[in-house]
Amino acid sequence: MSTKTPNGLDKLGLKDIGDIYYNLSYDELQAHEVNSGECKISTSGTAMCDTGIFTGRSPKDKYFVDQEPSNKYIAWGDVNKPMKREIYEELLDLTLTQLSGKNIYITDVFAGASAASRRSIRFISEVAWQAHFVKNMFIRPTEEELEDFEPDFTVYNACKTVDENYKEHGLNSDVYVVFNIEDNISIIGGTWYGGEMKKGIFSMMNYWLPLEGKLPMHCSANVGKDDDVCLFFGLSGTGKTTLSTDPNRALIGDDEHGWDDNGVFNFEGGCYAKVINLDAKSEPEIFGAIVKDALLENVVADATGKVDYTDGSKTENTRVSYPIEHIANHKPDLQAGHPNNIIFLTADAFGVLPPVSKLTKEQAMYYFLSGYTAKVAGTERGITEPVATFSACFGEAFLPLHPTVYAKLLGKKIDEHGVNVYLVNTGWTGGPYGTGKRMSIKDTRACIDGILNGSINDAEFDTLDTFNLKIPKALDGVKDNKVLNPRETWEDKAEYDAMLAKLAKMFQENFRRYDDNGDEFDYASAGPQL
Repeated sequence: MSTKTPNGLDKLGLKDIGDIYYNLSYDELQAHEVNSGECKISTSGTAMCDTGIFTGRSPKDKYFVDQEPSNKYIAWGDVNKPMKREIYEELLDLTLTQLSGKNIYITDVFAGASAASRRSIRFISEVAWQAHFVKNMFIRPTEEELEDFEPDFTVYNACKTVDENYKEHGLNSDVYVVFNIEDNISIIGGTWYGGEMKKGIFSMMNYWLPLEGKLPMHCSANVGKDDDVCLFFGLSGTGKTTLSTDPNRALIGDDEHGWDDNGVFNFEGGCYAKVINLDAKSEPEIFGAIVKDALLENVVADATGKVDYTDGSKTENTRVSYPIEHIANHKPDLQAGHPNNIIFLTADAFGVLPPVSKLTKEQAMYYFLSGYTAKVAGTERGITEPVATFSACFGEAFLPLHPTVYAKLLGKKIDEHGVNVYLVNTGWTGGPYGTGKRMSIKDTRACIDGILNGSINDAEFDTLDTFNLKIPKALDGVKDNKVLNPRETWEDKAEYDAMLAKLAKMFQENFRRYDDNGDEFDYASAGPQL
């Protein structure tokens, strides 16, 4: 075991520290996990942990300390809730008290593969699998880099304590996830869920980078043999992971990226995938990545360690984290040049949007701000017909700044680098959910291929009524070109027109949240017009 002591130990505010387990190897971490009873080992050699009563993030328990100068930039509201400095001080004391007098795991990592934009992050926890999780998810420094490592930001994870005075503090519950931007500290209490650490740093990157003129993005990214880069934005269920995984293209990353003057770069050094109903045939890359050094969360396994991926009795949000090296076709340096193409993915359950359409810069900013997809009946209790979902910039829960800040940066970079932007619908055609059918993966792949090889630019285009979207009349690989114009796939054209108007109205109603941004940012004209 490494006996190296991290730099700045005297600045942590912890008292009577026991043993310090600093940047342990995977073998050492697994030994700690098993010996402490935190984890069991699956038949594939993967550690399996349970995250307690919290099997997902707690967005209602996320706060930013309300202080200058950051309070001038933060978009306060349901996503970003303010906390008074004095309450934060009480919770910091509670956190440090919990971690004092304990054996602790300190893990130093980088967020951001670009040397010009990365941040040095320190995680402190008393739980071995949480150290394992952040080792998987972030970029692992070399031994030389650890010699001079000085954290830009420190996360104290005191998951074993709770805020018993939360009502007096005016908080949502006894769980707290708090960010102090000026002190470069985050504190976590009451929840064991590892995703809080991952998305917490993503939120901070979403604060830091735009103030430097750099764009943080909730997207996947890959690069072709000719160094052509493509970004894939999309909410859950739209096919972001599936479509960005391509045997002919190297994966830069599957979830979080930045775009600076040098190009696109991954924030992370690993992947965090859902594994409910996972099988080797449908998701071979993810299935193959679940080997030693990966970490499974909340899965059900038998006495031998064989995992039943169909069992969601603990949670439907079963997960695995693993180093990106477990994906054979990844880009080792986790970065590439400026994007050639950007694809916004949506699963339109209303059956209205075309399988592919080419966007103007203004339309790109509009659909970026809209962040649209649709949930279908049966995915959540009480949903009996499609429900529109809008998440600004395809990641509203992680945006400390106003969404238009990110959209303006996107528009600027599209102009600077001549990027093509497309809207791709992986949802329904021939009618809404329940009447129509899901877009075939073959047709969707043909649309993606047309974008990536540039052949879509040689097509003749029609214009979709109301939404004013440019749609190709024909594409290589699409057997029946009628599918490219959604109206032609509906038997009852009047029903289609009515559904088109219904969805257009939903877009308009959602976009009213940006009405107060004045003439500087009026892109409503790039959206549907009734």
